[in-house]
Amino acid sequence: MSLDRSPSPHEGGGWSSPGLTAPLNEGNGRLRGGSPSKKYGDLNGAPGHVTWASAKANSARVTGHPSYQSQNEGFFMRHMRRVSSGLPYLSDRARYAEKEKLGRGRPAGRIDWKELPRRTGLLVSRRRKHVALLLLLVLMITLFFNPSVNHVYRRTSWLGGGSKFVIILGANIGGGVMEWKGPREWAIERDSVRNKKRYAAEWGYEMEIVDMSTKKRYAHEWRESWEKVDTIRNAMKKYPDAEWFWWLDLNTFIMEPTYSLQSHIFNDLSKTTYRDINAYNPLDIKHPPNGTSADVNAPKYVNYLDPESLSPVGDGDPNSINVVVPQDCGGFNLGSFFVRRSQWTDRLLDIWWDPVFYEQRHMQWEHKEQDALEYLYTNQPWVRPHVAFISQRKLNAFPSGACGDDRGVPAGGCKRFQPSDSEEVAKYECGLQGIHYQEKERDFLVNMAGCEWGRDCWGEMYNFRQLSNRLNRSPWEKFKDWLHDAVKGPKPQQGPYLQPGQRQ
Repeated sequence: MSLDRSPSPHEGGGWSSPGLTAPLNEGNGRLRGGSPSKKYGDLNGAPGHVTWASAKANSARVTGHPSYQSQNEGFFMRHMRRVSSGLPYLSDRARYAEKEKLGRGRPAGRIDWKELPRRTGLLVSRRRKHVALLLLLVLMITLFFNPSVNHVYRRTSWLGGGSKFVIILGANIGGGVMEWKGPREWAIERDSVRNKKRYAAEWGYEMEIVDMSTKKRYAHEWRESWEKVDTIRNAMKKYPDAEWFWWLDLNTFIMEPTYSLQSHIFNDLSKTTYRDINAYNPLDIKHPPNGTSADVNAPKYVNYLDPESLSPVGDGDPNSINVVVPQDCGGFNLGSFFVRRSQWTDRLLDIWWDPVFYEQRHMQWEHKEQDALEYLYTNQPWVRPHVAFISQRKLNAFPSGACGDDRGVPAGGCKRFQPSDSEEVAKYECGLQGIHYQEKERDFLVNMAGCEWGRDCWGEMYNFRQLSNRLNRSPWEKFKDWLHDAVKGPKPQQGPYLQPGQRQ
C-alpha cells in the first residue's frame, strides 16, 4: 500500500486521496483504510470548496514579492540608515520621547556626558578596523617626524647609513692656544657647534668636537694647525665602524641642513667629484708627474709608473677614492674635506704627520698642513690615483671678499649652461671655478676662511645664520611671516654677509 496519504481537512472525514489505497478486510467485517462515512468524492471542484488552482494562487500571493518598493529601500538609503543606526545617542535611554510623538527614538533632553565613555567604547568596538588604521597612521606620522626616532633609524646601515659618517669639528672650548677668546669668538664657537650638532642629530651622524686648547703638544708657532692630521687618526681609532670622516673648521656653517651627505655627494661619487687635476688646476700641477711621460713609445726607464698612476683619473672606480678635497683660487683647501678609512689612508696620514714636514718646511709653507698635502700630491705619484676633487661651492663655498669678488650667477642659474659653454661659464660662479656662496643656488656650506684678516668673523657668521634660518623656514613659519608682512609691512632683510671692513 502507499504511505503518501494525508488526512482530510474536514472533521470526521477520511483521506483526501481515497482512491490511492485499496480497502483491506480486517477480519471483523470492517474495512481498514476505506473512505470515510461521509462522501467527499464531489468536494474537488464543488461549489464553496477550495480547488487546487485557487489554493496555489493564494499561496503565491502570500509568499511572492510585492509589486512596489517601500520607502528608504534603495541602496544608498539602506547604507545611510545602517551608518546612522550605529551612531550612539548621547543621553540616558530612559529619557526618550513617547513613541506616539514625532521624533520618537531620539533623545528628549540634554546630553548626558556620563554616557560618553560607554558610547565611545561601543562605537570603537563596532569600528575596530577603522580605529586600528587610524592609530597606525598616527603612529607612523609621529615616528617620521620625531627627531630622536629619526636619529635612530637614519643611523642604521639598511635605512640611512648615518653611522658611517663622522663629523670632526676643531674648536677651542677653553680658549685659543696662542691667545684667549673674546665675546665674539665665544659667540662664533657657540653658533658653529650648535649648527653641526643639529645637523648630525638630524641625519644620524657621529659628532666629534675636538678641544684644541688641551693638546699642549701643538702649542708651537708653526705646528698649531697640523693637529687636524693627528685628530683624524685618533677619530678613526675611536669610531672603528665609521667609513668617512669629515673635517670642518670652526668658521664654517651648514646652510642647508636638509641635504644629507649621501644624497648631496656620496650616492653618486663619480659625478659629484672629478679626479683629473687638469680640469681645474690653480696650482698648475703637471700630470703625469715631472720626470715621467705619458708616451707609450718612450724608453722604459722614463715610464716607471704603472698605468693607474699615469692615468689622470686613476682606475676610474669611485670605490678607490679615499680623499675628497675642494680647490679654491689658491689650490687645495682643507677647511672642509673628507677622508675615507683604508690602508692607503693610514699610510698617507702617517707620512703627512711626519715631523720632517713641520720641522724642515714650516718657513716655506704658509698654509702648513695644506701645503704639505699639495707637496705629497705633486711629488708622490702613488697619492694621485686615490685623491678626488669636488667643486668649491658644493662643499666649501666662500663669502664675497675671500678669493676675489663674487661674480654671481646668470638669471637662469648655472644649470642652463651646456658642457660646451666653457667661456660663458667662466664669467660666473658656475662650474668648477665657482667659489663664492650663491643664495639662489642654495649652496650647502659656507666657509668664512680668512675672516680674521680684515673681515668681521662674527658679523659674517651671524648673517649667514639668519639667512639659513630664513631659507629653511617651515610652512607655518612662512605663513606667520607672510601674515606679519601683510599687516605691518615687510621686515628689513639682512644681507647674506657683511662686506670686508664693515662692522655691525
